[in-house]
Amino acid sequence: MSSRRRGRKKPEQHHVDERWMASYMDMVTVLMCMFIVLYAMSSVDANKFEKLRNSLATGFGAVASETVDTASGTVVPPDLVDQDLEAFAAVKGAATTSPENMAEAVKEVDRLKALQAKMQAGLAAAGLSENVEFQIDQRGLTVKLVGSQAFFEPDRPELTARATRVLQIISPVLKPAKMEIMVEGHAANGITAYPSTWELSSARAVNVLRYMVDDGGIAPGTIGAVAFGSARQVNDDSTPALMERNRRVDIVVISDKPDVVRALIPEALKLSRK
Repeated sequence: MSSRRRGRKKPEQHHVDERWMASYMDMVTVLMCMFIVLYAMSSVDANKFEKLRNSLATGFGAVASETVDTASGTVVPPDLVDQDLEAFAAVKGAATTSPENMAEAVKEVDRLKALQAKMQAGLAAAGLSENVEFQIDQRGLTVKLVGSQAFFEPDRPELTARATRVLQIISPVLKPAKMEIMVEGHAANGITAYPSTWELSSARAVNVLRYMVDDGGIAPGTIGAVAFGSARQVNDDSTPALMERNRRVDIVVISDKPDVVRALIPEALKLSRK
């Protein structure tokens, strides 16, 4: 009896594979996180929603409001909803011509005129006023080096001695102003040794830029060059004299005022001449 009891083996325990529970628990956790996020997204900030509703309603002229967010875009007043585009543009333009904007435009004209006067005085003292013209418009102040024969060799981009002397006078005036400058090259229609007038006008503009930076002390980050070839002519090139007018390099001193102020510069310029 005792031997039989000692020889009897204990039954083995068989367990079902439970690795599936790890994947199941991961799925449950992900679902819980998803529903938490959905719940958080479903809650609406009543205060922000009310501000948005009032802003949209005011923009469409549906309700009256003492304050409205007009940081961007244009709010059409209710009395102009049925007006055509030109009528609304006229009213909007009149609004931008405010006394404050006009005063800023007048100040900008005075600043540009002061730069022009300094350059003109220096050129006149050196006897170099010929072939240098000035123009003030909504872009800013443009110094025109007109006539390639005065500033460049025929069909060549190298600066002449006269051109370097003119730039020696112009650059010290523009340097302390620290305004953005764009050198624009132009050319007349005609046969050139270059592949096209684009290359010739580009090379001339770049040579002017390099002199103003290397010898004139203009900050490289405030100046650039662009070529227009013969695409922006001021006349029809019908005579040699007119062709010389199209062979030019423009040094544009760009105004840093807002667009609404720059748009008023021509009008402010007329007021300053009265």
